[in-house]
Amino acid sequence: MEKTPRADALVLFGVTGDLAQKMMFPALYRLTERGVLDVPVVGAAYSDWDDEALRSHARAWINTAVPDFDEKVFAKLASRLSIVTGDFQDGATFSRLRDRLHEVTGGGGFVSHYLAVPPSLFTKVAESLAAEGLNRGARLVVEKPFGHDLASARALNDRLTRFFDEEHLFRVDHFLGDVAVEGMKAARFANELLAPLWNRDHIANVQIQLLEAFDVADRGSFYDAVGCLKDVVQNHMLQVFMFLAMEPPASPDPEAEQDEKHRVLQATRPMDPAETVRGQYRGYRDVEGVKPGSRTETYFATRMWVDNWRWQGVPFLLRSGKAVRTTSTEVVVELKTPPVTLYPDREGRPAPNLIRFHMVPDAAMTVEMVVKQPESGLPSEPVPLRVDFADVYGRVEMPYENIIEGAITGDQTYFASLAVVEECWRIVEPVLGTADEPAPYDPGSWGPADAEALPGPRGWHDVTPRPR
Repeated sequence: MEKTPRADALVLFGVTGDLAQKMMFPALYRLTERGVLDVPVVGAAYSDWDDEALRSHARAWINTAVPDFDEKVFAKLASRLSIVTGDFQDGATFSRLRDRLHEVTGGGGFVSHYLAVPPSLFTKVAESLAAEGLNRGARLVVEKPFGHDLASARALNDRLTRFFDEEHLFRVDHFLGDVAVEGMKAARFANELLAPLWNRDHIANVQIQLLEAFDVADRGSFYDAVGCLKDVVQNHMLQVFMFLAMEPPASPDPEAEQDEKHRVLQATRPMDPAETVRGQYRGYRDVEGVKPGSRTETYFATRMWVDNWRWQGVPFLLRSGKAVRTTSTEVVVELKTPPVTLYPDREGRPAPNLIRFHMVPDAAMTVEMVVKQPESGLPSEPVPLRVDFADVYGRVEMPYENIIEGAITGDQTYFASLAVVEECWRIVEPVLGTADEPAPYDPGSWGPADAEALPGPRGWHDVTPRPR
Protein backbone atom coordinates (compact mmCIF):
# COMPACT_ATOMS: atom_id res chain seq x y z
CA MET A 1 0.00 0.00 0.00
CA GLU A 2 1.49 3.33 -1.06
CA LYS A 3 1.29 6.25 1.29
CA THR A 4 -1.33 8.83 0.50
CA PRO A 5 0.21 12.29 -0.03
CA ARG A 6 1.84 14.23 2.76
CA ALA A 7 -0.55 16.82 4.16
CA ASP A 8 0.02 20.53 3.57
CA ALA A 9 -2.18 21.40 6.57
CA LEU A 10 -3.62 19.66 9.63
CA VAL A 11 -7.12 20.51 10.87
CA LEU A 12 -7.91 19.51 14.46
CA PHE A 13 -11.64 19.34 15.15
CA GLY A 14 -12.27 19.50 18.90
CA VAL A 15 -9.12 21.54 19.45
CA THR A 16 -10.35 22.86 22.83
CA GLY A 17 -11.24 19.40 24.18
CA ASP A 18 -9.72 17.07 26.72
CA LEU A 19 -7.89 14.89 24.17
CA ALA A 20 -6.28 17.91 22.55
CA GLN A 21 -5.27 19.34 25.91
CA LYS A 22 -3.75 16.20 27.42
CA MET A 23 -2.42 14.31 24.41
CA MET A 24 -2.38 16.21 21.15
CA PHE A 25 -0.73 19.50 22.06
CA PRO A 26 2.15 17.87 23.98
CA ALA A 27 2.62 15.63 20.92
CA LEU A 28 2.53 18.62 18.55
CA TYR A 29 5.20 20.27 20.69
CA ARG A 30 7.44 17.19 20.50
CA LEU A 31 6.94 16.92 16.74
CA THR A 32 7.94 20.57 16.43
CA GLU A 33 10.99 19.93 18.61
CA ARG A 34 11.99 17.04 16.33
CA GLY A 35 11.51 19.13 13.18
CA VAL A 36 8.70 16.89 11.94
CA LEU A 37 5.81 19.35 12.18
CA ASP A 38 6.24 21.78 9.30
CA VAL A 39 2.63 22.46 8.27
CA PRO A 40 -0.07 24.86 9.50
CA VAL A 41 -2.34 23.51 12.26
CA VAL A 42 -5.88 24.88 12.10
CA GLY A 43 -8.06 24.17 15.11
CA ALA A 44 -11.84 23.97 14.89
CA ALA A 45 -14.14 24.19 17.90
CA TYR A 46 -17.42 25.53 19.24
CA SER A 47 -15.78 28.34 21.20
CA ASP A 48 -15.26 32.07 21.42
CA TRP A 49 -11.46 31.77 21.25
CA ASP A 50 -9.35 33.64 18.75
CA ASP A 51 -5.86 32.67 17.55
CA GLU A 52 -4.12 34.25 20.53
CA ALA A 53 -6.43 32.53 23.01
CA LEU A 54 -5.65 29.17 21.41
CA ARG A 55 -1.92 29.86 21.62
CA SER A 56 -2.22 30.94 25.25
CA HIS A 57 -4.10 27.80 26.23
CA ALA A 58 -1.71 25.63 24.21
CA ARG A 59 1.23 27.13 26.11
CA ALA A 60 -0.39 26.31 29.46
CA TRP A 61 -1.31 22.76 28.44
CA ILE A 62 2.13 21.98 27.07
CA ASN A 63 3.92 23.59 30.02
CA THR A 64 1.98 21.29 32.35
CA ALA A 65 2.78 18.13 30.37
CA VAL A 66 6.35 18.78 29.19
CA PRO A 67 9.03 19.07 31.89
CA ASP A 68 11.67 20.54 29.54
CA PHE A 69 9.48 23.22 27.97
CA ASP A 70 11.45 25.44 25.59
CA GLU A 71 10.16 28.88 24.55
CA LYS A 72 11.85 28.71 21.14
CA VAL A 73 10.21 25.41 20.30
CA PHE A 74 6.82 26.69 21.43
CA ALA A 75 7.22 29.91 19.45
CA LYS A 76 7.74 27.84 16.31
CA LEU A 77 4.63 25.77 17.07
CA ALA A 78 2.57 28.85 17.97
CA SER A 79 3.40 30.46 14.63
CA ARG A 80 1.62 27.56 12.92
CA LEU A 81 -1.52 27.64 15.10
CA SER A 82 -4.84 29.28 14.26
CA ILE A 83 -8.49 28.54 15.01
CA VAL A 84 -11.87 28.60 13.28
CA THR A 85 -14.85 28.65 15.65
CA GLY A 86 -18.48 27.76 15.22
CA ASP A 87 -21.13 25.09 15.49
CA PHE A 88 -20.25 21.91 13.58
CA GLN A 89 -23.94 21.61 12.66
CA ASP A 90 -23.73 24.99 10.85
CA GLY A 91 -22.46 25.06 7.27
CA ALA A 92 -21.09 28.58 7.77
CA THR A 93 -18.42 27.15 10.09
CA PHE A 94 -17.06 25.07 7.23
CA SER A 95 -17.15 28.01 4.84
CA ARG A 96 -14.89 29.88 7.28
CA LEU A 97 -12.66 26.80 7.53
CA ARG A 98 -12.37 26.68 3.73
CA ASP A 99 -11.32 30.33 3.67
CA ARG A 100 -8.77 29.82 6.46
CA LEU A 101 -7.23 26.81 4.72
CA HIS A 102 -6.95 28.79 1.50
CA GLU A 103 -5.19 31.51 3.49
CA VAL A 104 -2.66 29.25 5.25
CA THR A 105 -1.89 26.95 2.31
CA GLY A 106 -2.03 29.49 -0.48
CA GLY A 107 -4.86 27.57 -2.09
CA GLY A 108 -4.99 23.89 -2.93
CA GLY A 109 -2.78 21.41 -1.16
CA PHE A 110 -3.59 18.15 0.64
CA VAL A 111 -5.35 18.49 4.01
CA SER A 112 -5.63 16.03 6.89
CA HIS A 113 -8.82 16.48 8.93
CA TYR A 114 -8.48 14.99 12.44
CA LEU A 115 -11.80 14.43 14.23
CA ALA A 116 -11.20 14.50 18.01
CA VAL A 117 -14.96 14.86 18.51
CA PRO A 118 -17.79 12.55 19.63
CA PRO A 119 -18.60 9.80 17.08
CA SER A 120 -22.11 11.23 16.75
CA LEU A 121 -20.52 14.13 14.82
CA PHE A 122 -18.35 12.08 12.44
CA THR A 123 -20.86 11.85 9.60
CA LYS A 124 -22.05 15.46 9.90
CA VAL A 125 -18.49 16.81 9.83
CA ALA A 126 -17.57 14.62 6.84
CA GLU A 127 -20.70 15.72 4.97
CA SER A 128 -20.07 19.40 5.73
CA LEU A 129 -16.45 19.14 4.61
CA ALA A 130 -17.64 17.62 1.34
CA ALA A 131 -20.20 20.40 0.87
CA GLU A 132 -17.32 22.91 0.81
CA GLY A 133 -15.12 20.71 -1.37
CA LEU A 134 -12.79 20.06 1.56
CA ASN A 135 -12.92 16.30 1.04
CA ARG A 136 -11.06 16.57 -2.28
CA GLY A 137 -7.35 16.16 -1.79
CA ALA A 138 -7.89 15.29 1.86
CA ARG A 139 -7.92 12.49 4.42
CA LEU A 140 -10.23 11.97 7.38
CA VAL A 141 -8.79 10.75 10.70
CA VAL A 142 -11.31 9.52 13.28
CA GLU A 143 -10.86 8.56 16.92
CA LYS A 144 -12.29 5.42 18.51
CA PRO A 145 -14.88 4.10 19.04
CA PHE A 146 -15.63 3.19 15.44
CA GLY A 147 -19.21 2.04 15.89
CA HIS A 148 -20.70 0.31 18.92
CA ASP A 149 -21.07 -3.15 17.34
CA LEU A 150 -20.38 -4.84 14.00
CA ALA A 151 -23.48 -3.53 12.23
CA SER A 152 -22.97 0.07 13.38
CA ALA A 153 -19.26 0.00 12.43
CA ARG A 154 -20.18 -1.08 8.91
CA ALA A 155 -22.94 1.52 8.70
CA LEU A 156 -20.59 4.28 9.89
CA ASN A 157 -17.99 3.25 7.33
CA ASP A 158 -20.60 3.30 4.56
CA ARG A 159 -21.57 6.85 5.53
CA LEU A 160 -18.01 8.17 5.76
CA THR A 161 -16.89 6.58 2.48
CA ARG A 162 -19.64 8.50 0.69
CA PHE A 163 -17.43 11.54 1.25
CA PHE A 164 -13.87 10.17 1.64
CA ASP A 165 -12.23 7.26 -0.18
CA GLU A 166 -11.34 4.23 1.95
CA GLU A 167 -7.59 4.79 1.47
CA HIS A 168 -8.05 8.30 2.89
CA LEU A 169 -9.98 7.14 5.98
CA PHE A 170 -7.65 6.63 8.98
CA ARG A 171 -9.05 4.97 12.13
CA VAL A 172 -7.13 5.83 15.29
CA ASP A 173 -6.21 3.47 18.10
CA HIS A 174 -3.49 5.24 20.06
CA PHE A 175 -2.11 1.94 21.39
CA LEU A 176 -0.77 1.39 17.86
CA GLY A 177 1.51 4.38 18.40
CA ASP A 178 2.84 3.16 21.74
CA VAL A 179 6.59 2.51 21.88
CA ALA A 180 6.08 -0.59 24.03
CA VAL A 181 3.69 -2.08 21.46
CA GLU A 182 6.28 -1.45 18.77
CA GLY A 183 8.74 -3.18 21.10
CA MET A 184 6.61 -6.33 21.08
CA LYS A 185 6.91 -6.56 17.31
CA ALA A 186 10.65 -6.03 17.42
CA ALA A 187 11.09 -8.61 20.18
CA ARG A 188 9.17 -11.21 18.17
CA PHE A 189 10.40 -10.57 14.66
CA ALA A 190 13.96 -9.26 15.12
CA ASN A 191 15.30 -11.75 17.67
CA GLU A 192 16.10 -15.35 16.83
CA LEU A 193 16.35 -15.92 20.59
CA LEU A 194 12.56 -15.58 20.94
CA ALA A 195 11.16 -16.45 17.52
CA PRO A 196 11.52 -20.27 17.85
CA LEU A 197 9.74 -20.19 21.23
CA TRP A 198 6.68 -18.25 20.03
CA ASN A 199 4.21 -21.11 19.63
CA ARG A 200 2.10 -23.75 21.40
CA ASP A 201 5.11 -26.01 21.98
CA HIS A 202 6.78 -23.55 24.35
CA ILE A 203 4.15 -21.06 25.58
CA ALA A 204 1.70 -22.05 28.33
CA ASN A 205 -0.46 -18.91 28.24
CA VAL A 206 -0.43 -15.22 27.43
CA GLN A 207 -1.89 -12.62 29.82
CA ILE A 208 -2.81 -9.08 28.78
CA GLN A 209 -3.71 -6.80 31.69
CA LEU A 210 -4.87 -3.18 31.57
CA LEU A 211 -5.53 -2.14 35.16
CA GLU A 212 -6.44 1.25 36.62
CA ALA A 213 -6.48 2.08 40.32
CA PHE A 214 -8.62 5.18 39.67
CA ASP A 215 -12.40 5.09 39.18
CA VAL A 216 -14.58 6.75 36.53
CA ALA A 217 -14.48 10.07 38.45
CA ASP A 218 -16.59 12.70 36.64
CA ARG A 219 -17.02 10.64 33.46
CA GLY A 220 -20.05 8.72 34.74
CA SER A 221 -22.40 9.66 31.91
CA PHE A 222 -19.87 8.77 29.20
CA TYR A 223 -18.63 5.59 30.84
CA ASP A 224 -22.08 4.25 31.66
CA ALA A 225 -22.95 4.27 27.95
CA VAL A 226 -19.75 2.44 27.02
CA GLY A 227 -18.35 0.19 29.75
CA CYS A 228 -15.01 -1.56 30.00
CA LEU A 229 -15.50 -3.90 27.03
CA LYS A 230 -16.13 -1.15 24.47
CA ASP A 231 -13.81 1.37 26.12
CA VAL A 232 -10.57 -0.64 26.08
CA VAL A 233 -11.04 -4.36 25.34
CA GLN A 234 -12.56 -4.32 21.84
CA ASN A 235 -9.89 -1.90 20.64
CA HIS A 236 -6.72 -1.40 22.72
CA MET A 237 -6.42 -4.89 24.16
CA LEU A 238 -7.27 -6.69 20.95
CA GLN A 239 -4.65 -4.60 19.13
CA VAL A 240 -2.05 -5.82 21.63
CA PHE A 241 -3.36 -9.37 21.20
CA MET A 242 -2.86 -9.14 17.43
CA PHE A 243 0.81 -8.17 17.77
CA LEU A 244 1.38 -11.11 20.10
CA ALA A 245 -0.48 -13.69 18.01
CA MET A 246 -0.09 -12.75 14.34
CA GLU A 247 2.32 -14.38 11.88
CA PRO A 248 5.38 -12.44 10.68
CA PRO A 249 4.39 -9.94 7.96
CA ALA A 250 5.86 -10.53 4.52
CA SER A 251 7.31 -7.00 4.50
CA PRO A 252 7.48 -3.86 6.67
CA ASP A 253 4.65 -2.28 4.67
CA PRO A 254 1.51 -1.39 6.68
CA GLU A 255 -0.63 -3.43 4.27
CA ALA A 256 1.36 -6.61 5.01
CA GLU A 257 0.92 -6.08 8.75
CA GLN A 258 -2.80 -5.41 8.38
CA ASP A 259 -3.15 -8.64 6.37
CA GLU A 260 -1.55 -10.73 9.14
CA LYS A 261 -3.65 -9.04 11.82
CA HIS A 262 -6.77 -9.82 9.84
CA ARG A 263 -5.75 -13.46 9.40
CA VAL A 264 -5.14 -14.10 13.08
CA LEU A 265 -8.42 -12.43 14.01
CA GLN A 266 -10.22 -14.67 11.52
CA ALA A 267 -8.73 -17.66 13.35
CA THR A 268 -9.82 -16.32 16.75
CA ARG A 269 -12.98 -17.69 18.32
CA PRO A 270 -15.70 -15.26 19.39
CA MET A 271 -15.58 -14.57 23.12
CA ASP A 272 -17.55 -17.12 25.12
CA PRO A 273 -19.85 -15.81 27.87
CA ALA A 274 -19.02 -18.98 29.85
CA GLU A 275 -15.34 -17.94 29.88
CA THR A 276 -15.99 -14.29 30.67
CA VAL A 277 -16.37 -12.40 33.96
CA ARG A 278 -17.97 -8.95 34.14
CA GLY A 279 -17.70 -6.89 37.32
CA GLN A 280 -18.68 -3.52 38.76
CA TYR A 281 -16.96 -1.81 41.66
CA ARG A 282 -19.08 -1.01 44.70
CA GLY A 283 -20.12 2.63 44.67
CA TYR A 284 -20.17 2.94 40.87
CA ARG A 285 -23.95 3.38 40.81
CA ASP A 286 -23.60 6.40 43.11
CA VAL A 287 -21.47 8.28 40.56
CA GLU A 288 -23.16 11.29 38.98
CA GLY A 289 -24.37 10.46 35.48
CA VAL A 290 -24.65 6.71 36.08
CA LYS A 291 -28.16 5.34 35.62
CA PRO A 292 -29.89 3.84 38.68
CA GLY A 293 -29.39 0.09 38.74
CA SER A 294 -26.79 0.30 35.95
CA ARG A 295 -25.37 -3.02 34.76
CA THR A 296 -22.45 -1.45 32.94
CA GLU A 297 -19.25 -3.34 33.66
CA THR A 298 -16.21 -1.56 35.11
CA TYR A 299 -14.25 -4.83 35.01
CA PHE A 300 -13.96 -7.40 32.24
CA ALA A 301 -11.93 -10.60 32.03
CA THR A 302 -12.03 -13.36 29.45
CA ARG A 303 -10.19 -16.37 28.06
CA MET A 304 -9.62 -16.36 24.29
CA TRP A 305 -8.57 -19.09 21.86
CA VAL A 306 -6.93 -19.04 18.43
CA ASP A 307 -7.63 -22.00 16.16
CA ASN A 308 -4.49 -22.22 14.09
CA TRP A 309 -1.29 -24.27 13.96
CA ARG A 310 0.77 -21.86 16.07
CA TRP A 311 -1.66 -21.30 18.95
CA GLN A 312 -4.02 -24.27 19.20
CA GLY A 313 -4.69 -24.96 22.88
CA VAL A 314 -2.91 -21.86 24.23
CA PRO A 315 -5.21 -19.55 26.24
CA PHE A 316 -4.95 -15.80 25.81
CA LEU A 317 -6.21 -14.16 29.00
CA LEU A 318 -7.41 -10.56 29.07
CA ARG A 319 -8.47 -8.53 32.07
CA SER A 320 -9.13 -4.86 32.61
CA GLY A 321 -10.75 -2.93 35.41
CA LYS A 322 -11.20 0.41 37.10
CA ALA A 323 -10.78 1.01 40.84
CA VAL A 324 -8.55 -2.05 41.19
CA ARG A 325 -5.39 -2.43 43.27
CA THR A 326 -2.85 -0.83 40.96
CA THR A 327 -2.42 1.02 37.69
CA SER A 328 -0.46 -1.01 35.18
CA THR A 329 -0.67 -2.14 31.57
CA GLU A 330 1.40 -5.22 30.97
CA VAL A 331 1.69 -8.39 28.90
CA VAL A 332 3.01 -11.56 30.54
CA VAL A 333 3.99 -14.49 28.32
CA GLU A 334 4.37 -17.62 30.45
CA LEU A 335 6.61 -20.32 28.99
CA LYS A 336 6.10 -23.98 29.73
CA THR A 337 8.18 -25.49 32.52
CA PRO A 338 10.84 -28.20 32.02
CA PRO A 339 9.55 -31.80 31.94
CA VAL A 340 11.57 -32.72 35.05
CA THR A 341 11.75 -30.56 38.19
CA LEU A 342 15.45 -30.30 39.03
CA TYR A 343 15.28 -26.81 40.51
CA PRO A 344 11.99 -26.35 42.41
CA ASP A 345 10.75 -23.04 43.77
CA ARG A 346 9.62 -22.46 47.36
CA GLU A 347 6.42 -24.41 46.69
CA GLY A 348 8.28 -27.37 45.22
CA ARG A 349 7.20 -26.56 41.67
CA PRO A 350 9.29 -25.56 38.66
CA ALA A 351 9.03 -21.80 38.20
CA PRO A 352 8.19 -20.78 34.62
CA ASN A 353 10.18 -18.32 32.57
CA LEU A 354 8.16 -15.14 32.02
CA ILE A 355 8.53 -12.57 29.26
CA ARG A 356 6.97 -9.25 30.25
CA PHE A 357 6.18 -6.27 28.07
CA HIS A 358 5.51 -3.23 30.28
CA MET A 359 3.49 -0.33 28.87
CA VAL A 360 2.24 1.60 31.93
CA PRO A 361 3.73 3.18 33.99
CA ASP A 362 6.97 2.70 31.99
CA ALA A 363 7.87 1.22 28.60
CA ALA A 364 10.12 -1.74 29.31
CA MET A 365 10.73 -5.43 28.67
CA THR A 366 11.65 -8.06 31.27
CA VAL A 367 12.73 -11.67 30.89
CA GLU A 368 12.52 -13.68 34.11
CA MET A 369 15.13 -16.44 34.26
CA VAL A 370 15.19 -19.11 36.96
CA VAL A 371 18.47 -19.25 38.90
CA LYS A 372 19.71 -21.38 41.77
CA GLN A 373 20.37 -19.44 44.95
CA PRO A 374 24.03 -19.85 45.90
CA GLU A 375 23.57 -21.33 49.37
CA SER A 376 23.03 -25.06 49.62
CA GLY A 377 19.46 -26.16 50.22
CA LEU A 378 17.85 -22.90 49.12
CA PRO A 379 15.22 -23.10 46.38
CA SER A 380 15.57 -21.64 42.92
CA GLU A 381 13.96 -18.29 42.17
CA PRO A 382 13.17 -16.16 39.12
CA VAL A 383 15.47 -13.20 38.51
CA PRO A 384 14.29 -10.38 36.21
CA LEU A 385 16.51 -9.14 33.39
CA ARG A 386 14.96 -5.77 32.55
CA VAL A 387 15.46 -3.17 29.83
CA ASP A 388 13.82 0.23 30.30
CA PHE A 389 13.48 1.98 26.97
CA ALA A 390 13.83 5.46 28.48
CA ASP A 391 17.08 4.47 30.22
CA VAL A 392 18.52 3.14 26.97
CA TYR A 393 17.19 5.65 24.46
CA GLY A 394 16.42 8.74 26.52
CA ARG A 395 13.00 10.28 26.02
CA VAL A 396 10.37 7.82 24.77
CA GLU A 397 7.96 9.08 22.13
CA MET A 398 4.36 9.70 23.13
CA PRO A 399 1.82 7.54 21.25
CA TYR A 400 0.18 10.63 19.77
CA GLU A 401 3.47 11.75 18.25
CA ASN A 402 3.31 8.71 15.99
CA ILE A 403 -0.44 9.07 15.41
CA ILE A 404 -0.26 12.74 14.38
CA GLU A 405 2.88 12.19 12.31
CA GLY A 406 1.08 9.39 10.46
CA ALA A 407 -1.95 11.64 9.95
CA ILE A 408 0.35 14.18 8.29
CA THR A 409 2.59 11.84 6.28
CA GLY A 410 -0.07 9.31 5.26
CA ASP A 411 1.72 6.39 6.93
CA GLN A 412 -1.04 3.93 7.92
CA THR A 413 1.17 1.89 10.28
CA TYR A 414 -0.54 3.35 13.35
CA PHE A 415 -4.14 3.04 12.14
CA ALA A 416 -6.66 0.19 11.95
CA SER A 417 -8.11 -1.16 8.72
CA LEU A 418 -11.83 -1.70 8.30
CA ALA A 419 -11.30 -5.47 8.08
CA VAL A 420 -9.53 -5.48 11.45
CA VAL A 421 -12.19 -3.28 13.07
CA GLU A 422 -14.94 -5.58 11.79
CA GLU A 423 -13.21 -8.72 13.08
CA CYS A 424 -12.70 -7.14 16.51
CA TRP A 425 -16.43 -6.44 16.75
CA ARG A 426 -17.21 -9.99 15.59
CA ILE A 427 -15.03 -11.44 18.35
CA VAL A 428 -16.65 -9.44 21.16
CA GLU A 429 -20.22 -9.57 19.84
CA PRO A 430 -21.36 -12.61 21.93
CA VAL A 431 -20.55 -10.73 25.16
CA LEU A 432 -21.91 -7.31 24.12
CA GLY A 433 -24.99 -5.93 25.77
CA THR A 434 -25.46 -8.79 28.20
CA ALA A 435 -28.26 -8.21 30.70
CA ASP A 436 -26.52 -10.19 33.44
CA GLU A 437 -25.84 -8.46 36.74
CA PRO A 438 -22.09 -7.71 36.94
CA ALA A 439 -20.28 -9.25 39.89
CA PRO A 440 -19.59 -6.64 42.60
CA TYR A 441 -16.04 -6.02 43.81
CA ASP A 442 -14.45 -3.74 46.37
CA PRO A 443 -12.47 -0.72 45.16
CA GLY A 444 -8.78 -1.43 45.67
CA SER A 445 -9.19 -5.19 45.14
CA TRP A 446 -8.13 -7.25 42.11
CA GLY A 447 -11.74 -7.46 40.91
CA PRO A 448 -14.41 -10.18 41.16
CA ALA A 449 -13.34 -13.43 42.79
CA ASP A 450 -14.71 -15.48 39.88
CA ALA A 451 -12.09 -14.00 37.56
CA GLU A 452 -9.24 -15.50 39.60
CA ALA A 453 -10.00 -18.97 38.21
CA LEU A 454 -9.74 -18.02 34.53
CA PRO A 455 -5.95 -18.49 34.14
CA GLY A 456 -5.81 -21.88 35.86
CA PRO A 457 -3.65 -23.07 38.80
CA ARG A 458 -1.03 -20.31 38.71
CA GLY A 459 -3.63 -17.55 38.44
CA TRP A 460 -2.99 -14.06 37.15
CA HIS A 461 0.65 -13.03 37.25
CA ASP A 462 1.37 -10.01 39.40
CA VAL A 463 1.96 -6.87 37.40
CA THR A 464 5.20 -5.14 38.17
CA PRO A 465 5.24 -1.34 38.29
CA ARG A 466 8.75 0.01 37.94
CA PRO A 467 10.61 -0.11 41.27
CA ARG A 468 11.41 3.34 42.62
